[in-house]
Amino acid sequence: MAKTVVVYHSGYGHTARVAEFVAKGAGAELVAIDAEGHLTEAQWVTVDAADAIIMGSPTYMGMASWQFKKFADATSKRWFTSAWKDKVAGGFTCSSNLSGDKLSTIQYFITLAMQNGMIWVGQPALNDGTINRLGSYSGVMAQVGPTSPAADIPQGDLDTAQAYGARVAEVAAKLK
Repeated sequence: MAKTVVVYHSGYGHTARVAEFVAKGAGAELVAIDAEGHLTEAQWVTVDAADAIIMGSPTYMGMASWQFKKFADATSKRWFTSAWKDKVAGGFTCSSNLSGDKLSTIQYFITLAMQNGMIWVGQPALNDGTINRLGSYSGVMAQVGPTSPAADIPQGDLDTAQAYGARVAEVAAKLK
């Protein structure tokens, strides 16, 4: 069985809720990036030991949060030694608008994965109006209004996140 982790930053709890569903689907451990963009040494050990890394961040102003970007910059030590080469990767984001330029965040995750020599897993779920309702095939996109609590994220978005987590873990298991 492949070991999967979900490493994410959440500013207001929305991305954390999506992360929980991704992790549930993947049977993954959650690794939260703190408010200053840091992981503890123990968290780095957990991430480095994973066969699959699923990344998550809210989309703020058309991009991943600065806390996530700080984490991403810290992966340069892994890049230099090819430590994440051939690990499986995936990603998810949440924002308040239907588009909200979430694709920019997913593409940022893809670029980070490619720079680290990782294998990206896309979203195979067809848009049936509930699952993958936002029509993202590059990763998971979730949406909830700007004043809505995390509990208001549509169940279909959470179901999509759970199915995506399962897919990433399944691909990692096949490749292990």
